[in-house]
Amino acid sequence: MKKLISVLFLLLFFNYSYSQESYSLALKVTDLRNSTGVVVFALYNKDGSIPDEKLKKCYKKEFVAITRNSATVTFDNLPKGNYAVFVLHDENKNNKIDKKFILPTEGIGFSNFQIINLSNRPSFSKASFLINENLIKNIKIIYK
Repeated sequence: MKKLISVLFLLLFFNYSYSQESYSLALKVTDLRNSTGVVVFALYNKDGSIPDEKLKKCYKKEFVAITRNSATVTFDNLPKGNYAVFVLHDENKNNKIDKKFILPTEGIGFSNFQIINLSNRPSFSKASFLINENLIKNIKIIYK
């Protein structure tokens, strides 16, 4: 009897996990100031995870080569939910946000942001969007 219950439980568990919907998110950056280095795409799925200067709180992260001042990545198998995107044009490939005083010296961008300044600082709630279908998003890179 215990064996039968265990088998039924496993069948229900696998059926549930396969029935979960998943989506893809394609991200694109264009108009990079050069094709030097890589573009780091960081995907976040938790409130309070942004800002994340060391890129340690992200859900997924990809390093993408630059072609003709552009880069594209696709994150697959994402469960339905709220996500935010941070992008870094890492020109020297050191996997960090280089700064001079408090301003980044390399290009950065966030989902839902066209400008970033002291009165318009990124947070997860401001940068997040719902994924409940396959999406394509363009992220603007900002240089200071």
